[in-house]
Amino acid sequence: MPDLSTTYLGMQLRAPLVASASPLSKRVDTVKRLAAAGAGAVFLYSLFEEQITHDSLELDHYLSYGSHSYAESLSYFPDLEHYNIGPASYLDHIRRLKDAVDIPIIGSLNGVSSGGWVEYAARMQEAGADAVELNIYYIPTDVQTDGATLEATYVELVRDVCAQVTIPIAVKLSPYFTALPAFCQRIVAAGASGLVLFNRFYQPDLDLERLEVVPRIDLSTSQDLRLPLRWIALLYGRLRADLALTSGVHTAQDALKGLMAGANVTMLASRLIIAGPDALAELLSEIHIWLVEHEYESITQLRGSMSQRAVADPAAFERANYMKALNSFDASPT
Repeated sequence: MPDLSTTYLGMQLRAPLVASASPLSKRVDTVKRLAAAGAGAVFLYSLFEEQITHDSLELDHYLSYGSHSYAESLSYFPDLEHYNIGPASYLDHIRRLKDAVDIPIIGSLNGVSSGGWVEYAARMQEAGADAVELNIYYIPTDVQTDGATLEATYVELVRDVCAQVTIPIAVKLSPYFTALPAFCQRIVAAGASGLVLFNRFYQPDLDLERLEVVPRIDLSTSQDLRLPLRWIALLYGRLRADLALTSGVHTAQDALKGLMAGANVTMLASRLIIAGPDALAELLSEIHIWLVEHEYESITQLRGSMSQRAVADPAAFERANYMKALNSFDASPT
């Protein structure tokens, strides 16, 4: 019987498939279904910096409103014993989930700047979160902001969040950095215990009739697997951090590829949104069958077996792969 357990962020997980941050985690009954289907852990939907900042400003407004008028202005002050700065419902949701399931529940913070909002990592820990994923989602549009400045901002943010908690922090990154391995090393040195590769930026679309910019969300496909797969394989064994692969995991084969490249866990959202939480049990069954057929005793034995450090042709992950791909396809007419 192959052992499907794995380790991630210092935690022992019963399976390498985890539910990534998505609307699926907003309902307790859905998270129960994910746990029953065999999920190793569940990442909660993101709590955004803008949400916390908005609620903090709203409190400041009520505290200052009318304070220069009359003595009766004291009555404007809210009852602070029952007033929670920020979306307290998110923290309550963590508590409910911890009571409902016996798998790790990982909170998610989405932001771009260092400020008071990073203290919510500590609040998540107090609510019972087993770890926190820091999802740094930033589009640099200022032509005066160079790469070094942006990277320094990221590193400072990670360091500030890590200073707030004792539970592990995983950082979700985009692939758009000039020297990704060196930057990942800086993120780990700042305190991150894990890296999640990669964030998918949702690109806006244009409505030609209304002449408006409109949001557009396209779920991933297995084709999206290749980018994180390549970088997981390149980074495996080079960083003192766990690796999670996200984007493009739809089949058991996708998950196995991610694990063989070196991922501790592979994350799913789109597949579960399309097929439902119960699809996770089917994927785990298929992984089990594959391990038996190929005589693997555990996920630990499998992990990293197809990383750059393990394969006979490690250059295939680098520039040589580009040339081989071009040479393998000849579209010229015969």
